[in-house]
Amino acid sequence: MKFKSPLTRGTLIKRYKRFLADVELDDGRIIIAHCANSGSMMGVKEPGSTVWLAPNLNPKAKLDWRWELLEVDGRLVGINTHHPNHIVEEAILDEQVPELTGYAGLRREVKYGQNSRIDILLENPHASDQSRLCYVEVKNVTLRQNGRAEFPDAVTARGTKHLRELAEMKREGHRAVMFYLINRMDCDSFSLAREIDPAYATAFGKAMDAGVEALAYACLLTTKAIRVERKIPIEY
Repeated sequence: MKFKSPLTRGTLIKRYKRFLADVELDDGRIIIAHCANSGSMMGVKEPGSTVWLAPNLNPKAKLDWRWELLEVDGRLVGINTHHPNHIVEEAILDEQVPELTGYAGLRREVKYGQNSRIDILLENPHASDQSRLCYVEVKNVTLRQNGRAEFPDAVTARGTKHLRELAEMKREGHRAVMFYLINRMDCDSFSLAREIDPAYATAFGKAMDAGVEALAYACLLTTKAIRVERKIPIEY
C-alpha cells in the first residue's frame, strides 16, 4: 500500500480523546491530527516520539492532517487501522501469502455472523468443498512486549465476538482464518496478550480447537509505503 501523498514529519505532543493528537511539525507549527486508531495504542503514543502525518485530502474532513506512522527506537510503526485490510488484500492478490492463494475471487466487508462484516472473503464459486469460501479476519498489531508482537493492547469484546463467529463459520464447513498483521518491523514472533484480555485468549483457544487457522505476518514500513514482508511464528 503506497501513501497517496508525501508524509510530513513532526513530534507527538499528546494523543487524547482516542481520535485526536497534538503534533508539532518540523516547521514549528502545532496542529491537531486525526488518529484513526480506537485502541489503547500501548507503547506507541509516547509524547516526544517522531510521527509522520499525511495531508487529509477529503474535502469533508474536519482536520487537515491524518496520523499514519510513529517511530519507536528508530523503527516505524503503522498506527492507522484503516489500512490493514487493504495491505492484506494487496498481499493476497500479489500471492505473498501462500496459505491464501488459489482463490478465484476476493471481496471486502461482506456481511456474516451476528450483524458483522468479514474483512476479506475469498471465494472459489465452483468448488463444492470447504475451499469454496474462506473467511479472513484481519487485526492490526502494534503492541510489542518482551521482544514479541502481541494482541490485543486492550480488552476487546468485538475481537472476541469475531473469534466466535469464525469458529461458527468453520463449523458450517467453511475455511476461517485469523490474520494478525504485525505493523512494525522489530518483532520475530507473535503471541496473545493474555494478561490484558483473558477472555480473548480463551476465545482464541476455542477457535483454534474448532479448526480456525491463525497467521501472523510482519510488515516492511517506509514513509512511502507499507507492505507485507514475512511470516512470523505464533507462540501459543
